[in-house]
Amino acid sequence: MSGAEARPRARPAIFDIDPYVPGQSAAPGAANIFKLSANETPLGPSPRAREAFRAFADRLQNYPDGAATALREALGAKHGVDPARIVCGTGSDDILHLLAAAYIGPGGEGIFTEHGFSVYKIAILAAGGVPIVAAEKNLTADTDCILAKVGPRTKIVFLANPNNPTGTYLPIAEVKRLAQNLPADVLLVLDAAYAEYVNRPDYSSGLELVSARENVVVTRTFSKIYGLAGIRLGWCYAPPDVCDAINRIRGPFNTNGAAIAAGVAALDDTGHLGKAFAHNETWLPWLTQEISALGIKLTPSVCNFLLLHFDGGPQARAADRFLLDRGLILRAVGAYGLPHCLRLTVGTGEANRLVAAALKDFVKLEGPARA
Repeated sequence: MSGAEARPRARPAIFDIDPYVPGQSAAPGAANIFKLSANETPLGPSPRAREAFRAFADRLQNYPDGAATALREALGAKHGVDPARIVCGTGSDDILHLLAAAYIGPGGEGIFTEHGFSVYKIAILAAGGVPIVAAEKNLTADTDCILAKVGPRTKIVFLANPNNPTGTYLPIAEVKRLAQNLPADVLLVLDAAYAEYVNRPDYSSGLELVSARENVVVTRTFSKIYGLAGIRLGWCYAPPDVCDAINRIRGPFNTNGAAIAAGVAALDDTGHLGKAFAHNETWLPWLTQEISALGIKLTPSVCNFLLLHFDGGPQARAADRFLLDRGLILRAVGAYGLPHCLRLTVGTGEANRLVAAALKDFVKLEGPARA
């Protein structure tokens, strides 16, 4: 190879990975912008978390506690679990990558459902593994479909529960059935990023399964209802052996000091958490009713977003452009195999009313979706 051609080359498999593309955040030409594309809470973070974050500015010269001890202890007290079995990270995405790196390896298989979170595939491929897709039924994960994909090379099953972008979930009884029927050497990772929003008697994030089994991990995040997406903070509750494995490969300071301080303060502010939950409990059904009345099909959601179905990809793109012109930014989800859909985050009362009115105008021009 000549000098002009010689250069470091990444593993060829890296180029099989489609980079994660975040939701759009700009609407050129619009006077007012309402970002409803990223499932961010419209109430923002707890005032206590803001103050803790500001106060940390006087300690920016100091390395954080690499073990995130204060945060793990606060999480343990909040959820009634052992802090020694908690690992924190730079968002739950960090934890997902660590789990894949520790357990999949070259040739190992990782399973996720067909409309599951796109980071699962990225993490599997980055670890040298093979992504395996399990079919869903009615845009919902299906235990039997997942189990049918399990083979001798299966290392991890990733299950978003509830799922993004569909907003659907598996009852805890089905999650338990999945866990009981997986081989003991296959890790079940329950991604419960939206758990705090769910108000269903048959739902659980699965923390109790971690306490009872050696092959279940639950990942959680501060990015959704806690409103701390901008400082990237997540965690997992896992068996001791899993914690030991991922602690050996994570960055020594993978949770920054300001995030730790803000996270502890956010956990302490139960009043703000209650307001965020109540806001969603008011506006999710309101949006569901208003949009359904327009003839636009919705997937029933237990999260802080709705999946809107249009009459094919062209109509979905037309709706997206129509809303963007009015400063209303939704999330196109073609990358999730849903080109005929848009995902709408529950926003402020003003944003919710505006998007309902804009969709009404769109339907008058285009006609109702038949999807």
